[in-house]
Amino acid sequence: MGRGQARQAQNKGSRPATGGKKPKKKGIRRFFTWKKLLAYCIAVVALGAGAFYALYLYVDVPKGNSAAKLQSNVYKSSDGRTIARIGEVNREEVPLAKVPEVIQRAVVAAENKNFYNDPGVDLKGTARGILNTVMGRGKQGGSTITQQYVKNYYLDQSQTVTRKVKELIISLKVQDEKTKPEILEGYLNTSYYGRGAYGIQAAARAYYNKDVDKLSLEEGAYLAALLQAPSQYDFGPASTEAGKLNAKKRWNYVLDKMVEQNWLDAGKRQSMQFKEPGKPKSAAGLKGQNGYLIEAAKKEIIRDLMQEGRSAKDAEQIFAAGGWTVTLSIDPKKQAALEKAVQKQLLDDLDPKLREVDKHVQAGAVSVDPKTGKVVALYGGADFASHQISNATRADYQPASTFKPLILASALENDSTTQDKQRITSSTIYDGTSERPVKGSPIPYAPPNEDDRSYGPVTVQKAMNDSINSVFAQMVVDVGMSKVKKTAVDLGMKSDFEETPAMSLGSMGASPMEMAGVYATLNNHGKKTTPSIVKAATLRGQAFKLPNTIGDRVVERNTADGLTSVMTGVVDDGTASVVANPAYQVAGKTGTSDDNKSAWFAGYTPGLVTTVGLFGEGPGGAQVTMKGTGGNGRVDGGKYPARIWAEYTSSVYGDGEDDDAKFDLETDSGFTSVQGPAPTTSGTPSAPASPTPSPTPSKSTQSPSGTPKPTGTGKPTGRPTGKPTPPKPPSPPITPSVPTGDATDGTRPNGGRELQPPVQP
Repeated sequence: MGRGQARQAQNKGSRPATGGKKPKKKGIRRFFTWKKLLAYCIAVVALGAGAFYALYLYVDVPKGNSAAKLQSNVYKSSDGRTIARIGEVNREEVPLAKVPEVIQRAVVAAENKNFYNDPGVDLKGTARGILNTVMGRGKQGGSTITQQYVKNYYLDQSQTVTRKVKELIISLKVQDEKTKPEILEGYLNTSYYGRGAYGIQAAARAYYNKDVDKLSLEEGAYLAALLQAPSQYDFGPASTEAGKLNAKKRWNYVLDKMVEQNWLDAGKRQSMQFKEPGKPKSAAGLKGQNGYLIEAAKKEIIRDLMQEGRSAKDAEQIFAAGGWTVTLSIDPKKQAALEKAVQKQLLDDLDPKLREVDKHVQAGAVSVDPKTGKVVALYGGADFASHQISNATRADYQPASTFKPLILASALENDSTTQDKQRITSSTIYDGTSERPVKGSPIPYAPPNEDDRSYGPVTVQKAMNDSINSVFAQMVVDVGMSKVKKTAVDLGMKSDFEETPAMSLGSMGASPMEMAGVYATLNNHGKKTTPSIVKAATLRGQAFKLPNTIGDRVVERNTADGLTSVMTGVVDDGTASVVANPAYQVAGKTGTSDDNKSAWFAGYTPGLVTTVGLFGEGPGGAQVTMKGTGGNGRVDGGKYPARIWAEYTSSVYGDGEDDDAKFDLETDSGFTSVQGPAPTTSGTPSAPASPTPSPTPSKSTQSPSGTPKPTGTGKPTGRPTGKPTPPKPPSPPITPSVPTGDATDGTRPNGGRELQPPVQP
């Protein structure tokens, strides 16, 4: 017997007698043999199939009722007064034979290229959509034209698992009961195309003022492009350049897909040109400021629906279907005061018949209660009926130096240091030499100061007061451009801008609404404050849950309060002295972009945050200079924008019981509210200093204990008793012969107005 046989015999002899059977598995293992697992899987599939079949038999195709659900949307002011009732249904059904075949194919190419051959449902996409709904991920699965038709005509836009399962089952039944042409006809007649138009015939009228059978393929392809996101692709007067570019991209996509499907000759495709649609008709009730208020509320509700997980198309269609009652947060008294301030401080100064430049000035403003995040007043333009782009929410102009405080905020938040390792605070010394090349940047940059003035060694506080470009260009590099961008986004800015040294001068685009949120967050001691114009909303009597306007802390309180302290210096001793008022403290920042294409003042009292922007808008929406507006030379942030702000704020101060006169600040010893210590007493220049001396002696506002004391001429030491009627700030005449920059007192040759590169794409 060999060794192997002997070993086998030994092992065999050592096993317990089992009658020739394998030992039984014990515990939980006995339930998980591969045979049993296979049986479990088959049972689960069988049960699922059985349940689905039972549902298929149980769920009937309902009677189409989408038209009956369409209602008006009602808008009310904060005091309950009805502002407008909008939403007259624009629908006209047409037979499929009236829709040119090439336009039918354009829609199919855009929405569901396999429509003519698919089973009517996308099982994989629907399962993904159901899973996303269950998990609360907020992303949609795929959807065929048949499923979209079922959702439009037989169901609703609710975001539930039950509705999605019904959609799947009804789509399968509709696919069996109707032909593909019938389904396509129903889809074309029930889809929402924007501008209040349901159905392709109404859309043809709304966009091109012609019947659908008279549309060219170029025009029909645009209507097909709209189906994905009507408002985003609307090539109307309220759309931005980025929106128009996206519309053309989607139009090109539709035609390219037609070529792929062999429905369009490639040579003919190359010769096709995009045809812009006509201007939309202004709905009744949207004249004056009402249109801007209502459009802002509408966009906000649609945004909130999308944040719940709905697609842009579904969100727009839900709102367009009506049944909403939207109560705005606008305070009628503050709204009237803001409109009056713009009229008195700007519009009364303009004479479009006398000066061409006066035709191009657009004003926008947003006022926010920082404690609630609610918009209490908004100015979108002279009249929505004639200018449908809201200057309060447009984001295509540079915020200019209103961005500079965000750089310092990032420096404080990240404990950043200069090139020679000195901690950056308001008393840190920088070289204010004009056109000094920044150090430490892979991208060369050497911005000039206003009037090419060099300051020499200056504190950060002085640089903020006078808006010295060379200082902040270096600081953004010292802090780190990615860190600065992160802080800006955390505070409320959009993230679609490049990380370059030019960002230090506010070279990106931003809206007054956006900047109001940023400054409200600083005023709110670092807690994220997102402006909202919607006070409450209901859909067919059911309350719609609004997102919180006050969020978590995004920067430390010491950082936010430190910026507030520093920005009081801009008012007390800088470019915004016109807004100073003895009844209350003010913190803020002026901003003026290159060639006076935009001018800003963003500022706040303890109880109110307001941003005012002026924008030069020429023919076709081109950005143009505002030089010479009102016959008064340059338009700086410290002039018209600051005067509007001062007029408005002084007129509404004292209206509320919670009006405070003094900021409640908690800062460390690194902050002052005026210029800060003299250059020779603190810090080391981050670059070789210019021989030009600092033009103004400095003052310290530190208390003996090291705690900063907000100061300023005429500021109260405590909250005033009662509700005083503060004197309104003076409105001195603008003297064009004095190159004051952002300064308004006419005593300095430069107020630090900032030069900007073009807006980044």
